[in-house]
Amino acid sequence: MLTIYGSPQSSAGRCFWCLEEVGASYEQKSISFKDQEHKSAEFLAVNPNGKVPALIDGDFTIWESMAINFYLAEAYKPEILGSTAKEKGLVHQWSIWSIADLQPPLIAIFIQLIFVPEERKDHAIIKKSQEKLPAMLNILNLALEKNAFLLGESFSLADLNVSTVVAICDQVGVSLADYPAINKWQERLSGRDSFKRYQALLG
Repeated sequence: MLTIYGSPQSSAGRCFWCLEEVGASYEQKSISFKDQEHKSAEFLAVNPNGKVPALIDGDFTIWESMAINFYLAEAYKPEILGSTAKEKGLVHQWSIWSIADLQPPLIAIFIQLIFVPEERKDHAIIKKSQEKLPAMLNILNLALEKNAFLLGESFSLADLNVSTVVAICDQVGVSLADYPAINKWQERLSGRDSFKRYQALLG
């Protein structure tokens, strides 16, 4: 039995989808940031960063959502990592790109819109971040124009990881209307049983 710390509604969400995808049995442990549980000695022993998600599998502990997903795939469903060195390289490429390039401007917008009071919002940050997105979304859209998934015709961890970043667009009001290939790809992903189970966790 695995233990996942965090909520499906948080940055741990991609890990819950991955858990459903690989079919591993798990239990969830919520961490209350309001009650400072993330700073407790008990949780800091799990993740010294005081953040979620974190995962315990027997005597093994791992944190950082992308690292957790790669571990889950390797341990429980390695076929979604690709079958060749080239495919595995592409899974890493797209996963790293999504978290290093695509996610930062989306999170910058999210923070300004959700957490910063209206009188303190920095609209220059929002505008600058919005301006970075079309080029990156075009890269993804182009990659999906000729393929059903990022590795071609087969679903992989790259699709799961990248789509959880793209999903932030809806949360911050970034339209994907100009990216038809991305929209069709998201529709395909939403039909997966694992995605449906993950969505059910969101309530």
